[in-house]
Amino acid sequence: MNHFIPMHRTRRTHRSQRGVTLIETTVATTVVAVLTSIAAPSFDASIQRRHLEGAAAQLETDIHHTRMMAVARNAPLRISFQSGAGGSCYVIHSGAANACGCDAGGQPVCQGPAVAERAVSFAAGDALALQSNSRSVLFDPQRGTSSPTATVRLTSRNGQAIHQVINIMGRVRSCSPAPALSGYRAC
Repeated sequence: MNHFIPMHRTRRTHRSQRGVTLIETTVATTVVAVLTSIAAPSFDASIQRRHLEGAAAQLETDIHHTRMMAVARNAPLRISFQSGAGGSCYVIHSGAANACGCDAGGQPVCQGPAVAERAVSFAAGDALALQSNSRSVLFDPQRGTSSPTATVRLTSRNGQAIHQVINIMGRVRSCSPAPALSGYRAC
């Protein structure tokens, strides 16, 4: 007697594999960890540079805005700079050169009739620090000029810096000290 077994009724002995093995998971995790450790330092440097460039652009905008407000109001305005152990800041204000500054929390504090228009502060240990070779710059409403000229330095934690140079006409030129950041003129 001849028995015929149809092909469709035979059992498959091979099962398809589902999921991943522990070794495959470990290898994938190791590769991701190595790539992350390689990319993290350059990513941090890139973030610090973006913070630095953003703060420099904001300072430049505030300088131009102060000059325009002084002319529009026909009243002198100042930008005063302060640096110390608690951090650094700049304040746009009316009044005398030493009339406004920042308190320990970075808030503007003015004496007498001086009025603060805007303040930007950088706490000690922040990603950025600000220094200026001039305590205060006055913007004359009649001529649209600034006095004295000043160089304001913004520095990141990793040592990169952008200088904002304010000339007598109240214009700003950006530069970077050696080694200069790409895209900036060397100071």
